[in-house]
Amino acid sequence: MTTMLVDNTAAILLENILLAMEDECFSKDLSAKIVGGEGKLNKLIENGSIRFEKPTNKQNGKWFCKASDVLRHCARQKRIKRKKI
Repeated sequence: MTTMLVDNTAAILLENILLAMEDECFSKDLSAKIVGGEGKLNKLIENGSIRFEKPTNKQNGKWFCKASDVLRHCARQKRIKRKKI
């Protein structure tokens, strides 16, 4: 595991993942879950940090956020400790 940090392999792998996800989209709900909430997602969209598309001009139309932008701004998730049986 330490070799990944020493020779910058982790950064290269992360960049490859983000490049592969450039053409993919997440729903608004999934994007909000990944970045840490709907409020934070709205702030990132207003700042232009996350690109989104709303193909229809209807009030209840679906939002699609660019997956690579969402993954760049993902929040740290708490691990759920499971009880050992």
